[in-house]
This record gives sequence, structure tokens and C-alpha cells, in this order.
Amino acid sequence: MMRGILAWLLSVAVLVPIMPALASDHVVILTYHHIGERSVPATNVRVQQFMAHVRELEAGGHTIMPLQQVVNAMQSGVPLPDKAVAITVDNPYNSFYRLAWPELRKRDWSWTLFVATDKVDRGDRGFLDWSAIRELQRAGVTIASQGAAHRHLALLAPDEAAADIAKASERFRAELGIAPRLFAYPYGEASRVLQQAVKALGFAAAFGHHSGVAHRATDRFYLPRFSLTERYAGIDRFRTVVRTQPLPIKELTPLDMALRDDTNPPAFGFTVTEPVANLRKLSCFSSSQGKLKVELLGETRVEVRHARALSHGRERINCTLAGGRGQWRWLGYQFLVGDPP
Repeated sequence: MMRGILAWLLSVAVLVPIMPALASDHVVILTYHHIGERSVPATNVRVQQFMAHVRELEAGGHTIMPLQQVVNAMQSGVPLPDKAVAITVDNPYNSFYRLAWPELRKRDWSWTLFVATDKVDRGDRGFLDWSAIRELQRAGVTIASQGAAHRHLALLAPDEAAADIAKASERFRAELGIAPRLFAYPYGEASRVLQQAVKALGFAAAFGHHSGVAHRATDRFYLPRFSLTERYAGIDRFRTVVRTQPLPIKELTPLDMALRDDTNPPAFGFTVTEPVANLRKLSCFSSSQGKLKVELLGETRVEVRHARALSHGRERINCTLAGGRGQWRWLGYQFLVGDPP
């Protein structure tokens, strides 16, 4: 009898962390590149900043989740833990391996490394070799793909982009014995055609470089990540980022983030799917044009307008809304203007 009661109590204890009161439908995904390399401030986070992030994640009660587990939960409808965070790293830089991984390993925190295979094959300066990447894989780090040559894939002909990604998968199979199921668009540049190619090649999800919270309703082949660099890695901003809430939407326009002359400037808009207080106070900003005109049509339809056509290159939009308890709702997007294939 006592054994039966004890077994029941243990089963209840196991179930408590995933009861609805603690369940969530979103996750904040962080992206790092270099650590402690002051010569590249645009993609570097100082060691002191990184350690402050680690302490904040510990003190703030955040759950560090493997990225593949996040994707699986979003696909299946399984609730995510409250305050869920996933850690990703773009490019196998030696500095992250030396200075940051020991801290993550000490805490048994999962993370994902996105690799462009040509850089490893060439032995580019500052990059890990395949032996070190295999060491990370054996230690439980998820190895994911950025294609082979780290090219501007959305500006290539579809078959050329697919060939680059397939080449990388073959290199992963040869060196690691697996083909990754997670993909990151180099430079965060995507298009509808490229999304379809990534999906057809067997990937489960793909990630950009636009800020925002990954929500269950977010397109799994264009999931947002918060990029952390020296300029944007201060502890106050980091604390805001990891506490950010999603802006759940549907009916996003335009569907293609790669713009042509006849779709530039984009007619950017979306419909908010859940009750959001003070939606009329939503503000949207462009990386090149500053604050944008925002119109609320009815109670839930948001239309955002640029003042002029976007210049060639990448253009990010960030829409933010102050919420309760000092938290923000955040929706990001990135457009690409370039010469079509």
C-alpha cells in the first residue's frame, strides 16, 4: 500500500511542472556569434556581458530548452515551460567554444550551433575544425546547418540555393553521421521560394535574424531570434528581451519577404489573433526609415506603411507594445531587396 501511495505522489510531482498554470505557447530564442573578440564588435559579445546574461537566466527562473525540443513542441501542440529560452550560436567560432561553452556545460544547458560547412572545410581562421565540432556533438550540442558557402541564398536561382544546402547536408553526414533538421538562413535572408526549398530538403524548421518571440502560430520556416552584440547586449536590454511576450498574428502580408520593384515598398500588415490591451499604442520602426505609420483597422487589423521604397539590402521592421509588469510585446520581420535570379 505504502509503495502504491509513494508511486502516486512521485507521479504527481513529475506532472506539476507541466500543469496549465505553468504552460506557455512561446519561447525566446537568443543568438550569439563571437565572445570576447573586441575586434569584431558588430558580432561580438563581451565576456562580462555574457556572464551577466548567464546570471540573469539563472536568477530569473528561465528554462533553457533544446531548440529541437522547442520545434517538436510547437509541431505537436505540447505546452512549453513558462519563461522558456533557447540558445543558438551562428558559426563555430573558437572564441565561443573556449569562453562560453564551459559556462553552459557547467550548468548543463542545451544550445544549438549553426555551421556553414565550407568554412570548416577550408580551416578558416578562428573557426573550429570537425574534430572540435564532433566533440560538441558528443557532449549533446545540437549541430544545425547554415548551408555550405554561407551565401546570400535568397538571391540565388532556386536550384543553386538547394544545391548549396544539400552539399552541406552531405558534409554533415560524412563528418558527423547525421543530416541536421534545423536550418538558419545566412544573414537572416529568406524568401518564399527559399523557404519551400528548405522544407522540401527535409528540415523541420528554419530561423532568421529578425527580433521577436517565437509563438506557436509563427511560421516554423521563418522563426525569429534576438541577436546579441556588444551594442545590444547590455543587461537591461537582455532582461527586457528574455521577458518579452509575443504578438500573436495571422494573415501576414506580404507573404514573400524578398521584394521586387512592384512590391517595394511592402504593404506590411497583420491581424492580431488574441486580445491585446492598448493595441492602438503599437509602434513600428524600420532600420532605415525610423518610425513608421501604423493604422489600426477595426479592432485587430494592423497596417504599417513605409514612406518610400526600400534600398537594396536587408530591411528590418520591429513592432513593439508596452505591456504590464514592465514587459513588452515584440514582433519583428526582415525584408530583402535585391536582384532576382
